[in-house]
Amino acid sequence: MRLHKFFIAAVAVGLAWPLGQARAQQSFRVATYNVENFILEPVQNRPIKKPFAQAKIVESILAARPDVIALQEMGKKTALIKLQAALKAKGLDLPHVEHLSAFDPAIHVAYLSRFPFKKITRHDNESFLLNGRRLHVSRGFAEVEIALGGYSFSLITAHLKSKRKVSVADEAEMRLQEALRLRRIIDARLKANPEMNFAVLGDFNDYYNTKPLKALVGRGKSKLVDARPGEKNGDGGPNRINAKWFPRNVSWTHFYGVEDVYSRIDYILLSPGMARELDRANSWIPVVANWGHGSDHRPVVTTFVAADKD
Repeated sequence: MRLHKFFIAAVAVGLAWPLGQARAQQSFRVATYNVENFILEPVQNRPIKKPFAQAKIVESILAARPDVIALQEMGKKTALIKLQAALKAKGLDLPHVEHLSAFDPAIHVAYLSRFPFKKITRHDNESFLLNGRRLHVSRGFAEVEIALGGYSFSLITAHLKSKRKVSVADEAEMRLQEALRLRRIIDARLKANPEMNFAVLGDFNDYYNTKPLKALVGRGKSKLVDARPGEKNGDGGPNRINAKWFPRNVSWTHFYGVEDVYSRIDYILLSPGMARELDRANSWIPVVANWGHGSDHRPVVTTFVAADKD
């Protein structure tokens, strides 16, 4: 009955795969991508996104082919609409938009989606105390719920404090406090429904074995599952040297030019319920020629089966 209902809903919302690619109708694809200052007009000291960089962002998203994409470092909503139109002109129609403005005047988090949003929750006034001072989560957290027939899932995207030093407080402590605020939302969702399907995704600006990531992932029954896709370059299987470590596949998402370092700081973390529907074989990091002309990040892509599994 659940699959029958989903098939009807799939036809209604247009789940046919774009760009001429055939795909099973019971699956959907979620991506996250930091588009590095996708800004179209002067603000603060951030550069305006040049046309060649905008085009490379479009190319990278087309390589990911998402049904829903969470975006970080997006400029004003006008910039998001321009990106949406450029994708549609290339055959990827993502008609549903969410753009969150919080305390950062320049860059924001956002979504583009093939599917309508059943519910939108804007966490645009989150704050924390640090050394006796009240500070705000700069970019906030954008939460959306989507229903595909009998299957529902939610996404919560974040762009945590960067490693750039600031005068108001220690950047690492700020990032940890932002992560703890986000974890409170995660805990509230799992307390209300331990089987809830949701993903926490975005640019967390830190490595897996750090305090902010440990706070987000959690422990015990409420521990989130790291999707951790990699390049489709033939690597596969577990780590045969040390089974306790991640596989040695190519999974970096960010290049830091100052220190010439490639690292993984962009994540898709899954609730225990949604992790059961993850299609790892069809989750990956796209390899795009001259990817860095668009952003210092790469997209992270995951695919799911739209049917609850036990």
